[in-house]
Amino acid sequence: MLDFACGSGSLLLNVRKHIGSHGIGKIYGQEKNITTYNLARMNMLLHGVKDSEFEIHHGDSLLNDWDILNEMNPAKKLECDAVVANPPFSYRWEPGEALAEDFRFKSYGLAPKSAADFAFLLHGFHFLSDQGTMAIILPHGVLFRGGVEERIRTKLLKDGHIDTVIGLPANLFFSTGIPVCILVLKKCKKPDDVLFINASEHFEKGKRQNRLLPEHIDKIVETYQYRKEEERYARCVSMEEIEKNDFNLNISRYISTAKEEEEVDLGAVNTDLENLEKKVQAAKSKHNEFLAQLGLPLLP
Repeated sequence: MLDFACGSGSLLLNVRKHIGSHGIGKIYGQEKNITTYNLARMNMLLHGVKDSEFEIHHGDSLLNDWDILNEMNPAKKLECDAVVANPPFSYRWEPGEALAEDFRFKSYGLAPKSAADFAFLLHGFHFLSDQGTMAIILPHGVLFRGGVEERIRTKLLKDGHIDTVIGLPANLFFSTGIPVCILVLKKCKKPDDVLFINASEHFEKGKRQNRLLPEHIDKIVETYQYRKEEERYARCVSMEEIEKNDFNLNISRYISTAKEEEEVDLGAVNTDLENLEKKVQAAKSKHNEFLAQLGLPLLP
């Protein structure tokens, strides 16, 4: 995947069909912030992508004001093999009544005004092809918040669309220090489980920002690709267990990060204390010799 600039505005990156000199057919992107929109276009050109290989629209993804995405005929709808999004976290929005009937949200419901996270997710998910994969960076709140978000999350899980939950370290981004997660979604997911990856402890600590090194990223990718399980790091969780947890996807419910307490050898500790006591008595005797020579009171 090519790097794609993203900022505070709405964003959608779509890749359609694995053909062409760059291994892709066309990239479709949408960004509300005009500065980021221009940076995104520049980023494509700097990576050697021809202007005929991408379409980036200056617009609001939530309002869906891009004509190319408003095709009502299912046979002509834009379908993408990959959808990648890094939307603004917990963005406050004002959805009108018309959006409740919008084809992107109608089957799931509208995200709350206080956090449009699931609105961005459903927007991208609508344009995902049956064989495609979507990855979106979101705050951890989407994994466990209740209300409308719980209903949307539950339906996505019951329909078998949430494939993987990846927890990332805190302080990775300039704009926020909160830890975030990556949700990976598919429309035709084969395993009847969800892969949880706790990558929050694997990073390089920086003065102002933490960083994911290549080995950290490779470990995440390999774990995801082969659905590897590893204690304290990754686990495939059955839908039955997730349902028992009321469809809560909080990573700590499924992967324990608690470290086992070291066993204490009471015999060894007692021996150490006895040796210390002997050293204390020897030191006190020596000290009292000096005090006696000086004619000073001895230590008791």
